[in-house]
Amino acid sequence: MTISSHLSELKRKHDALSQRVEEAQRSPGTDDLKVVELKKQKLRLKEEISKYAN
Repeated sequence: MTISSHLSELKRKHDALSQRVEEAQRSPGTDDLKVVELKKQKLRLKEEISKYAN
């Protein structure tokens, strides 16, 4: 896997997590801990994207 394709995949996963976080926050029955975990996953991906983008 090339770096650019890996970076594209990471960005795709980050975008998907963003959508999941938004959906979870709009849903009144969603557990706050689930939202926090999704945000942590999103942050880890963002950090990895930054590492490869530089």
